[in-house]
Amino acid sequence: MSAGINRMSIGRRSFACLVLPALASACSSSDPALYTLEVKQGPQFAKSPPVVQVRDIGLARYLDRREIVHSSANYKLAVSNNDWWGDGLGGMLNRVIVLGLSQRLPSSSVYGEGGAISADPNAVLAVNIQRLEPDASGANVELLAQAAVEFNRPRRTANRSFRIVKPLPTRTVAGQVAATSDAVGELTDGLAALLAQ
Repeated sequence: MSAGINRMSIGRRSFACLVLPALASACSSSDPALYTLEVKQGPQFAKSPPVVQVRDIGLARYLDRREIVHSSANYKLAVSNNDWWGDGLGGMLNRVIVLGLSQRLPSSSVYGEGGAISADPNAVLAVNIQRLEPDASGANVELLAQAAVEFNRPRRTANRSFRIVKPLPTRTVAGQVAATSDAVGELTDGLAALLAQ
């Protein structure tokens, strides 16, 4: 009888040792805060290609994650476990840039490469984003990007590199996202000017 009771109490203790830590971690973890980029308005250009295709954004692999990257300084990637992008960052950047270009180039039909629309484009825009995070001071967001446009009819190319620095309105994740939206808005201004030349 006592052996059966001992086995039962050991079994309960083992079960408690397994279940209680899981319950504690479930209680202590909270739902992540989800963030999205805002589409910024910009200057309009009267002359631009009739049909523009925006290729899927080339994004540095360290940025391609759900967690928002706060820093890559000192050989260490700093991310926040509970501050996430509400969508894949590459897809979100593509959507924001397509919408921003549509506003800036009213005479163009602008669509993304990965969408359902396919048309014969007059210009194909490719963008690589190499850096998009706060700088070493933590006071500004720095965006480094390269862009290339292939025009046809007549066939020619244009390219440009960008370095954009925007101050954080507050040193919070929301401030970082706001400054990132401003930086992407300025990048979109430059992309529109590149397409309009």
